[in-house]
Amino acid sequence: MSEYRERTTGVIKNQGQWRALNRNMSLPRVWKQATLDALNLDAVLRSPPAATTQYQTSARDGVEQDANGNWVEKYVARDMFADTTDEDGVTTTKAEHEAAHQARLDARVAEGNRTTRNNLLEASDWTQMNDSPLTNEAKTAWATYRQELRGLTDADAWPNLAEDDWPVAP
Repeated sequence: MSEYRERTTGVIKNQGQWRALNRNMSLPRVWKQATLDALNLDAVLRSPPAATTQYQTSARDGVEQDANGNWVEKYVARDMFADTTDEDGVTTTKAEHEAAHQARLDARVAEGNRTTRNNLLEASDWTQMNDSPLTNEAKTAWATYRQELRGLTDADAWPNLAEDDWPVAP
């Protein structure tokens, strides 16, 4: 939604809010520069969010003038975590909070990967049955594939596997 900055006070509101404050004025649907001048407003232009790291978020932090004199949204990178101290005086560092958060994310990914792996194992159970129509060579290939599936949890990338980390069925 478009926002506009009042030139003298710096107050920022959206078009609906400015319309509500100027009920006695007939305002066009699309505001051009003449409308903005009549209301003593400047348009606030959209800008991209701030660049962030894995443990940061981009947060809007007001507006600022750019090199061309336009008012633009201002974004800053904010840390998701900080050092905290509980009521017993125990301090948990920012790094500890980040590690705990990453451990929760990794646990969710690991659970999903285990489910996928288990489904692939279950879908290939028939290949190892005595009455399977496969040749001994094919059974061995499937057994190797199944062992590679079971070994995924030992992979260096576990649980954050890339598509090519997964074994390919014979």
